[in-house]
Amino acid sequence: MKVLAIDVGGTHVKVLLNGEDTPRKFDSGPKMTPGEMVKGVKNITKDWKYDVIAMGYPAPVMRNHPILDPYNLGKGWVGYHYEKAFGCPIKILNDAAMQALGSYKGKGRMLFLGLGTGLGTAVVDNGIVEPMELGHLPYKKRTYEDYVGLRGLKKHGKKKWRKDVADVVERLTAAIEPDDVVLGGGNVKKLKKLPPQCRLGDNFNAFLGGFRMWNVELAKNLKSTKNPKTSNQRSGKGV
Repeated sequence: MKVLAIDVGGTHVKVLLNGEDTPRKFDSGPKMTPGEMVKGVKNITKDWKYDVIAMGYPAPVMRNHPILDPYNLGKGWVGYHYEKAFGCPIKILNDAAMQALGSYKGKGRMLFLGLGTGLGTAVVDNGIVEPMELGHLPYKKRTYEDYVGLRGLKKHGKKKWRKDVADVVERLTAAIEPDDVVLGGGNVKKLKKLPPQCRLGDNFNAFLGGFRMWNVELAKNLKSTKNPKTSNQRSGKGV
């Protein structure tokens, strides 16, 4: 079975087909609609044949359906007919949960924190993934996401942002009491060092999580989860 994994983010939409070794991407942004996302995915995967889709969605998902529009994208995501638009079966999971599933090592309770456009959070407990929305909980005068997401990084600078990340990790670790803590997301590379008892995640694990949603593992030539070079097929936003 060929699975197309789609990682929808506030900055890019990234895709990978199991059996391929190079993800592809295009720009997203605050005005991208689900229809534009579908057209963009179809445009950069014209030469790929797939049977099913696994999609990581940057907002809450319930029973395979988005229940809120993404904070960092356009409108119209709730109630959109994804299977009809793509023409094949699709499984949808919160994007942090999909990356968490791909980061899990097989036992215990793992907390995943994704430092990206926002703050993605999920827990995997003995193989069961539980999406969380911890990033929107109150923190200082705003929310966790406002301080450790991209807005906080741009507003306060790297030095202050790193201190806030360390504080948020400490607070959430104390609350969840995990056996394992994984820091992922595109901005994790901006940390000088990881907080205590954390390990480095990899955005590529989002694809592995998508394949695992359909009980498919990486192809033999992709045993390593080290992120390969991503092919940027086009630079325009949306379509």
